[in-house]
Amino acid sequence: MSSAALDVRTLETLVSAAVTAPSIHNTQPWRFRLDADTATLRIHAAPDRGLRHTDPLGRALHLSVGCAVFNLRVALTHFGREPVTRLLPRPEQPDLLAAVRLGGPARSSFPGLYDALWRRHSSRFPFSGRPLPAAVRAELTEAAHAEGAALAHLSPAGADRLLRLTRDAEHRNAADHDRARESRRWVRARDGAGLGMPPEVLGPQDVREIVPMRDFGAHRTLRGLPARPFERRPALAVLSTMHDRRTDWLRAGQALQHCLLVATAHGVRTSLLHQAVEWPDLRAQLVTSADARPAHAHMVIRLGYGPEGPPSPRGDVPVAAFTEPRPGR
Repeated sequence: MSSAALDVRTLETLVSAAVTAPSIHNTQPWRFRLDADTATLRIHAAPDRGLRHTDPLGRALHLSVGCAVFNLRVALTHFGREPVTRLLPRPEQPDLLAAVRLGGPARSSFPGLYDALWRRHSSRFPFSGRPLPAAVRAELTEAAHAEGAALAHLSPAGADRLLRLTRDAEHRNAADHDRARESRRWVRARDGAGLGMPPEVLGPQDVREIVPMRDFGAHRTLRGLPARPFERRPALAVLSTMHDRRTDWLRAGQALQHCLLVATAHGVRTSLLHQAVEWPDLRAQLVTSADARPAHAHMVIRLGYGPEGPPSPRGDVPVAAFTEPRPGR
């Protein structure tokens, strides 16, 4: 696809679609640059939006960028072009995490997911006890597998174990002054920047203390966080990969977003329980392999039916801000 064919409106739509992806604390830790000569969108890390205490290695940053990469792939196929994706394409540029070239006519497709990406957002509110249909669970598992990851739907006993690990992690986060302060910094009223977590999207805490929702260190009222009863038996799934390299973090992000969009297309709400992933000793306990092969957890996903909840804002993505200048200009 020539650069002339990539008009400004299409370019803006592609990047707007990409940035609807979830990111830890809604930091949106990405920068987009267009190589007009090769019709390639390059996605760089935005280290100034990293979480130095919560995410010191950048695992969650890579996961967030992987989600954006998958959205970009979905959007490109919607416009009839085949995405040609390379992860970490230039080792000498560690902040360049992915490059997506606009290839020829689309050979792949993601039915229903383009519409879903505009509607998807986390719901941090109580879900009902309605179980997920087996067909939906199978489709979610296949979505993760298609991106080189695994999605394990947990039994009640497995869910209880993961909830205990998540609760332990949440207690650690609350007791860690640096992490709590870092989280509070990203709780902010809606403004022109479109970053962070407005208080209204955070949702309540579980009055039964079954589902340990992150409180972001906000302490929004003098009497503590609002509380409501959550589902007694939350449906949980763990996303994992066989290896734990930076490319695996990016692949896991694509798998995560594929699952989230499939869930959205089926009317299933999702929220992300990331707390235990942030502590290496707890993360190692999130996956219990049935065989001798190791597996590395990247996210715990809570699934169910319930209120949509308000979306988090997104920053503007003007074309002038991410067009890569050609040499000599």
